[in-house]
Amino acid sequence: MAEARFGPGDAVRARPGDPAGHTRLPRYARGCTGRVVELTGSWPLADDLAAGSDRPRVEPVYTVAFAARDLWGEGTHEVTVDLWESYLEAAA
Repeated sequence: MAEARFGPGDAVRARPGDPAGHTRLPRYARGCTGRVVELTGSWPLADDLAAGSDRPRVEPVYTVAFAARDLWGEGTHEVTVDLWESYLEAAA
């Protein structure tokens, strides 16, 4: 397993923007801040696989919880999304 940059409880921000090509980072989470719930292991990056890479990057994947109100402006629950490490940055 690749060494994980984040751990449970860490505040992270999903990278903003609209990358060219395939991405598994949902548009509704881009630029939003959440909390790492758990590390689920290291897996080949789906973006690289979709691009036909013979050697996809293998990255840690995290379950990240976002407040529904931060994603959609309402709701009292959390939404969890599994995200590759390259989709995340440390929250300020």
